[in-house]
Amino acid sequence: MMTLEDMRQLKQQMGYSTQEIAEKSGIPYSTLQKLFSGTTATPRHETLATLDHFFCTAVGAYREVQAIKARSGGSWSSSRVCEESAAYHCANEKKPGGYTLEDYLALPDDQRVELIDGVFYVMDSPTAPHQLVAGELHRIISNYIREKKGNCVPFIAPYDVQLDRDDRTIVQPDVFIVCDRSKVLRKRCFGAPDMIIEILSPSTKKKDMVIKTHKYQNAGVREYWMIDLEQERILTYRFDQDELLTIYGFSDSVPVGIYDGDLQIHFQEIADYISWIQG
Repeated sequence: MMTLEDMRQLKQQMGYSTQEIAEKSGIPYSTLQKLFSGTTATPRHETLATLDHFFCTAVGAYREVQAIKARSGGSWSSSRVCEESAAYHCANEKKPGGYTLEDYLALPDDQRVELIDGVFYVMDSPTAPHQLVAGELHRIISNYIREKKGNCVPFIAPYDVQLDRDDRTIVQPDVFIVCDRSKVLRKRCFGAPDMIIEILSPSTKKKDMVIKTHKYQNAGVREYWMIDLEQERILTYRFDQDELLTIYGFSDSVPVGIYDGDLQIHFQEIADYISWIQG
């Protein structure tokens, strides 16, 4: 088991606040405050064991995410990396494919990843066109639902989706619609949304076009769009009607299938809206 000093060092290295650790570990904030400040000299064994489990889980997940970033050419601050030569050892570190919701929740809040079938996928910061397109789509869909007084709810990332209702997959679609409000929980959507829209980027294209397409179809998503800003095209699937892939250009008006085409997205207007962005 780690010592309390090991835990204090990890807290600093990984950038955790006392409040974050309290929320993720279930240990009361006041107890942690006393531990980390040194007010409590002899903490209870159960408290230390819970903290040890929390930090071991966090370290394993954090190292895996950093390894993915290193392989993909990403960079990070060396002051936040838990070095292999540290004074602690965690026996429960896992291999890719073995990570769970517990590992996902143990990551620092500023580390944005998705968990798919037990594997972590790092999510890069979105570009300005990505954010503006996502915002426009959310606005158009939200206005339509409000005008029709519909029951469905549109969301925009980041909001977790526990897609398969298990502990091995958590995704953050760019824009999505949930029509069964019982799935909407305070911290995540529990189950498959009715419609999902992903805005492709070079770092996520393979994941969105291959891995997520199969995951969304198998989970029960009714409609899935992928927006390729570089190629100026929209790829759409209607999983609920066994339709093959349909491809639209930005000059087209794209019908939203779950609303039987009553809502159409005019992508040329969106393209014009972001055309002033340079670089």
